[in-house]
Amino acid sequence: MKQKLLVIELWAMGDLVVATPFLRVAAEKFDVALLAKPMARELQTRLWPGIEVIPFDFPWTAFRRKYDPTRWPWRELAGLVADLRLRRFDIVASGRWDPRDHFLSRLSAAPRRVGFPRLGSGLFLTESLSPPPEESHRYENWRVVGRQLGMELPARERAIPVVPRGGSVVIHSGAAQAARVWPLERFKFLAEKLRRDGYVAVLICDPGQREWWTNQGEEVRTPGTIGEFLQILDGAGLFVGNDSGPGHLAGVLGIPTFTLFGNQYAGRFAPLSPQAEWIEGAECEFKPCYDECPFAQPECLWAIRENEAWLRLKAFAAKHLTPLATSA
Repeated sequence: MKQKLLVIELWAMGDLVVATPFLRVAAEKFDVALLAKPMARELQTRLWPGIEVIPFDFPWTAFRRKYDPTRWPWRELAGLVADLRLRRFDIVASGRWDPRDHFLSRLSAAPRRVGFPRLGSGLFLTESLSPPPEESHRYENWRVVGRQLGMELPARERAIPVVPRGGSVVIHSGAAQAARVWPLERFKFLAEKLRRDGYVAVLICDPGQREWWTNQGEEVRTPGTIGEFLQILDGAGLFVGNDSGPGHLAGVLGIPTFTLFGNQYAGRFAPLSPQAEWIEGAECEFKPCYDECPFAQPECLWAIRENEAWLRLKAFAAKHLTPLATSA
């Protein structure tokens, strides 16, 4: 009988997707459950078949008012802890250096609790791990956890198989936080250039961006669910976008990705696709600042000019796609 492993990854889509190779390998050795945001249920069938998702939206993972305990769902949290204890997990593992993960691990009562201690949180763990070098990609944390559990995960360059494909260039102009959004008019510039070179450009945006795009005379799609987004990606030959969850999802599906990075370093959080490329913005004394940009606009990201991005994207597209049409 397989041991029961609980994996904790409480944060956004990008974090979940980066854990994919670990989850797939772990499912071969353990009976795996994933404690994650409810969105994980929509990803499960496609990315981690056979893994159970325990959905919960933890209050401290919100972007705003996360540390207001009066707004926390205490009854639901207590019910979750009781449920975790009843399941009698043998092992709990976290790939983050987050004391809240480790406290949850302790509350689960699992005899083995594996993670990266921080701020004294090693008290809640039975096996404290040394983190990879600070400049390492986020995926390297999962490789360290894997080794502790007797699994050897592939290097990042081989974590996702290359999938030969053709199709459209999907451009996603959104991101969860404004600090990661490149100006919309520059995405429009890229779309027009791609079309003139004979590529089919499909535009996807966040709901708050839709009016801008339609005012520009563009047909744009705003998927309401991850399932709808996956349907669009099934026809993609390339993905272009900001440093955000959709780019990570495209990468783990084997789609070549071109990402515009601003307030964090690509070397730490680029999509897992072996065909991923990117362009990085200007240096800044606050970098990486994640989602708390101290300026009125993300100067590091906006320093990437449209012509600079186009030259890189043009070469990237030529490497991976044959134009579907010839411009007049």
